[in-house]
Amino acid sequence: MVRFLSGWGTWIRTEEMSDSESDALPLGYTPIIYYIIEPFFQEVKEKYMKIRTRFAPSPTGYMHIGNLRTALYCYLIAKHDGGDFILRIEDTDQQREVEGAIDLIYQVMEETGLYYDEGPDKDGGVGPYIQSQRLPIYHEYAQKLIELGGAHYCFCEGELEGEDPCIHLSQEEIQEKLNEGILHVIRQTIPTTGTTSFDDEVYGHIEVENQTLNEGILIKSDGYPTYNFANVIDDHLMNITHVVRGNEYLSSTPKYNLIYNAFDWQIPTYIHLPPVNKDETHKLSKRNGDASYQDLKKQGYLKEAILNYIALLGWSPEDEEILSLDDLIQQFNIAHISKSPAIFDIDKLKWMNGVYLRNMSLEQFHELLLPYYQSITRDVDLLELSRVLQPRLEKLSDVEESIDFINEPHPFDASIYTHKKMKTNPENSLEALLLVRERIENFNEFDNDEAMSDFFVNLAKEKELKNGRIMWPVRVALTNKSFTPGGAVEIAHILGKEETLRRIDQAIIDLQQ
Repeated sequence: MVRFLSGWGTWIRTEEMSDSESDALPLGYTPIIYYIIEPFFQEVKEKYMKIRTRFAPSPTGYMHIGNLRTALYCYLIAKHDGGDFILRIEDTDQQREVEGAIDLIYQVMEETGLYYDEGPDKDGGVGPYIQSQRLPIYHEYAQKLIELGGAHYCFCEGELEGEDPCIHLSQEEIQEKLNEGILHVIRQTIPTTGTTSFDDEVYGHIEVENQTLNEGILIKSDGYPTYNFANVIDDHLMNITHVVRGNEYLSSTPKYNLIYNAFDWQIPTYIHLPPVNKDETHKLSKRNGDASYQDLKKQGYLKEAILNYIALLGWSPEDEEILSLDDLIQQFNIAHISKSPAIFDIDKLKWMNGVYLRNMSLEQFHELLLPYYQSITRDVDLLELSRVLQPRLEKLSDVEESIDFINEPHPFDASIYTHKKMKTNPENSLEALLLVRERIENFNEFDNDEAMSDFFVNLAKEKELKNGRIMWPVRVALTNKSFTPGGAVEIAHILGKEETLRRIDQAIIDLQQ
């Protein structure tokens, strides 16, 4: 059907037709007939010729960054050209399956906005979409592949070295062993001569000698298929046009193509992705407990920042790095996928997350932080607190440490008053606080940052001191911390006059002892 339709490429013109009308007609059709069949043509074209990608995770734990990147690229490739994005659960490795992992996959896809068009809970007519529910299908096609000479029964125990002796069994011997119930697998039959080649959109043309390919297991002794067989059957039956997966499958792809060829099936477009490494030599791995999407969320990273960042792990945009999901759909280009491994840089993600936080409106940011303010028992200006935090915060998990002085300052530590750049020490800090305490009693514009800043600056100028000689001691007195989300002005604003005076008084007492 696809080949037939794709051949409609020659156009005609009649005397009664305009240029634009003639360009819209296939060879041999009158205008009336064309307008009748055009809706049908479009329907068939959309069904059989549109891009279809699949994300096929195994429910073996949390979704690590490499998995999520594959899902994202599958989604972007499909949606960039108006195609379909399919979710398929590959649960054939029953021993490694983790309870609740499938629900977690659904949750992540929903939360990140990677909405699939078909999946276990969205039937598109080519299901089931969970491999453990497709066992009869795999067995049917395994039998067909045996008949076509592309697979054979193997009754050997353990790993094979060299040629599989079972390939030479007669049909009678095979049937006899099957009747006896001897444990067996179904192996792929690989030609001993010739080559198998394919073209990958990232790595180019790849060709291998067939004799270098091992005859891997297609159906295990427990009746479950291996990935090497199930992915081919499923991709064909689900009309997958573009297969997106890690480059660790490059070496196995010739074996998959031999199966496609045995069935005389159309081979999909291959897009193999470079690995995501945690350093120059080590890949990120779910088994090794490396970063997962859930971990990053717990650490206070926004889903938008996570998606944006992992999109750049192996792909380069035209210019801007800060891209929404809609931006990514519009800009994503397979040609810009790199062959080189990508390094997961947590500092880069932290920077990007900070950009997303700062790009929010103050109202949005404040709403996001309200749950983190539940521990605050003092009556303070929370909106002002959010205003102070927004330009400084990089991830939400830092909020707790940033606000831990509000209920009560940290325990007194005289050493914090020593600051080389500000030229302060406990002795001159005490002098500064006594001076501030005397003057600030009559100052009542604590909610006016400009006025309060002028108060401190003018006081320092009057005494012929650097601003830091006044402001640093006040900042320390209000928090007993060397790192704070704002300076003396912002913190005094948040705490209010009464609490500011109380803490300055206590700091004076502590420094005098």
